[in-house]
Amino acid sequence: MALMELTTAQLYRNCDLTASSFGNTGELEPLQQPLGQSRALDALEFGVDIQRRGFNIFAFGPSGLGKHQLVRDVLGKQSTNGWVQYDWCYVSNFSDPAKPRLLQLPAGVGSELEEDMLQLIEDLLTSLPSTFHSEEYRNRLQDIEGEMMERSEEAFSTLGARARERDVALLRTPAGYTLAPIADGEVITPEQFAKLSEEEQTKLQEVIAELQVDLQEVVSQLPMIKREGSHRIKDLNREITQLTVEQFIAWLDKKYAEYPSIVDYLTQVKNFAIENAEEFLPEEEGAENEHVKQQAKNYAAFRVNVLVDNTGATGQPVVYEENPTYQNLIGRVEYVSQMGTLLTDFTLIKPGSLHRANGGYLIVEARKLLSHMYAWEGLKQALRAGEIKIASLQEILSMNSTVSLEPESVPLEVKVILLGEPFIYYMMNHYDPEFRQLFHVAADFSADMPWQEENLLLFARAIAGCQQREGLLPIDRHAVQLIIEQTARWAGDTEKLSLNQDNLGLLLEESDYWSRRNGHEVIGRDDVIAAIEKHDMRRSSLRELLQEQVLRDIRLIDTSGSKIAQINGLSVLSQGDYSIGAPARITATARLGAGKVVDIERESKLGGEIHSKAVMIISAYLASTYASDGPLALSASLVFEQSYGGVDGDSASCAEVCVLLSAIAALPLAQNLAVTGSMNQFGEVQAIGGVNEKIEGFFDICAARGLSGDQGVIIPAANQPHLMLKPAVTSAVEAGQFHVYTASHVEQVMEKLSGLAAGREADGFAAGSFNRLVLDRIHELQNLQAALAGPEKSQNGDRETR
Repeated sequence: MALMELTTAQLYRNCDLTASSFGNTGELEPLQQPLGQSRALDALEFGVDIQRRGFNIFAFGPSGLGKHQLVRDVLGKQSTNGWVQYDWCYVSNFSDPAKPRLLQLPAGVGSELEEDMLQLIEDLLTSLPSTFHSEEYRNRLQDIEGEMMERSEEAFSTLGARARERDVALLRTPAGYTLAPIADGEVITPEQFAKLSEEEQTKLQEVIAELQVDLQEVVSQLPMIKREGSHRIKDLNREITQLTVEQFIAWLDKKYAEYPSIVDYLTQVKNFAIENAEEFLPEEEGAENEHVKQQAKNYAAFRVNVLVDNTGATGQPVVYEENPTYQNLIGRVEYVSQMGTLLTDFTLIKPGSLHRANGGYLIVEARKLLSHMYAWEGLKQALRAGEIKIASLQEILSMNSTVSLEPESVPLEVKVILLGEPFIYYMMNHYDPEFRQLFHVAADFSADMPWQEENLLLFARAIAGCQQREGLLPIDRHAVQLIIEQTARWAGDTEKLSLNQDNLGLLLEESDYWSRRNGHEVIGRDDVIAAIEKHDMRRSSLRELLQEQVLRDIRLIDTSGSKIAQINGLSVLSQGDYSIGAPARITATARLGAGKVVDIERESKLGGEIHSKAVMIISAYLASTYASDGPLALSASLVFEQSYGGVDGDSASCAEVCVLLSAIAALPLAQNLAVTGSMNQFGEVQAIGGVNEKIEGFFDICAARGLSGDQGVIIPAANQPHLMLKPAVTSAVEAGQFHVYTASHVEQVMEKLSGLAAGREADGFAAGSFNRLVLDRIHELQNLQAALAGPEKSQNGDRETR
């Protein structure tokens, strides 16, 4: 078996649009349909079209695919179907102010009613004081007050006459009425009363006691007379108010006669205004009602709180909630502070995005929704109940004892569309049973599309659409070819084109910048190259730091010669969305032992579970290949040198088994080559990720030190279709200064690194092969183990090794 060396053509796939007749994207018709998202588009159209409960939509896929824009495009087509819109208003509930009433009105009627009610308040504030200051009202009021006063005076006058007949006077004092004896028309002083005979004193006291009873009876009648007067005054006020109020409300009744809910509300307004006319009067008699408009705004009882105003709206609403907190979704009741007390009324009820989206569509980012306390629970509750019940979060969590309002619930008919990454969708689907009941439709966005000839022109049209939409310079055909090639590099696959709209838009905008800076009228290939290189350069600080450490021998990496038990592995370091290849020295030791391969990374808590699994696979491969009939009398250790962070993944297992074989048989391995690849228990090399970054990372080190012509990398054969290497690498390969090899079995890798054949024959391994050298060393260890164990076990060991 031998490695396969790849040619330049196999390291990079070129895009050819020569069959297309366009010169630049300005000549192309923009693509109207989303590129490569037919599955997601079908799901969205189905979810939007079906009108059944629970068929809300979760649109998921990697970030940057344009999920939000596609959803809006689909909804834009649906929102022009003549859907009837409503205004939602809260008005006072005069029988229970803590429970405001809800009015559902056709679009535009709510704002009209709000203006009309504000005008009604102004009219009442202006007209009622004038009515109560009229001559007619004053005369009738004086008649009532005079009559009540006359009745009171008449009762005291009658009592006073009866008292005088019995030589007793009824006197009015600041403290009230009192009785005193008189003689010759004059009140008797205490001294004079003392000079009277005992019989006369007793008689006067008895008379005064009788009259005192009568006085108390007269006094007890005064509140009733006053009450009667108050009722008559109130009836008068009601009569006067009713004439004025009915006059102003009559035209409102006529205007809104076709809306029964408004007519009913106006009836309650009329009754309340008649019963509480004093609220429209100045606090001090004679004072003028200044700033009537401001007073009208401050008078809440007759105000209309238009929660959602759809005046002029056509079609169904489409609302995107940027900050989906519980209150931003459900709505809230606000408070104002007065004299240290929190007060509220129905005019302080504020809508949530569910109110604004009612009858249409609400778009929410799932990640943001889950990050806010109780927001997801609140949304579920509204969808399950089919209504929006406004309540404060503190009240729900029993954290606040403040008296609040209980607004009437708003009927809810909305289609919710959540946007998010796949792991969020599957997490919610797994952990929340209610999620499956509420979101039946999954719109799965594709991260890439096949690189097929029939798709290339479509992709060019998609690029043209982005260019024209963003107002960029036209892009010539050669630049379009490079952009398409770059999307394949983003996809990490020569058979795929990335659909990441964010990356594409960024590349086009940066290319436009460099084109304009260079005075070009059309974006050319060189402009795109400049954008790519400058973009990479701005994020290359980590790559330069690692390269500097290698070149200064701070980070030890050999790129020439050969070493025993040492190999160059390839790894990938990620910094946000930027990844770089980082060569790593892997070393091993081997000695007599019990067949255990120690993963130092795992033992030091730096190794992940996948890497530990890979080391176990290596142990199984060694045992099945070299000790199938006896114990693997070996103890070995593996480590990534100068690794101070976590190590995970199985892409180094191919290099690790090679360095173990080198340690066992003391075989030098070439240091001019680097290895990456996963392996299974049978030694087959499997594909890994980040292959382009890994190759380029080792190439950069070699190029910085000076290419010797024998340097290169060994990758899995399965990764060959994923190669989209940068021009510097392909140019070096074409010049014979760098090499890229592919392997399908670990023995191919070992042959290249050791310079020895695998030596597999029907009855074993050929002499001089690396496999025979490894096997012989393991037999030596087995014999040594048997010798140390005792004579009896030694004989068994001899038989086994023979």
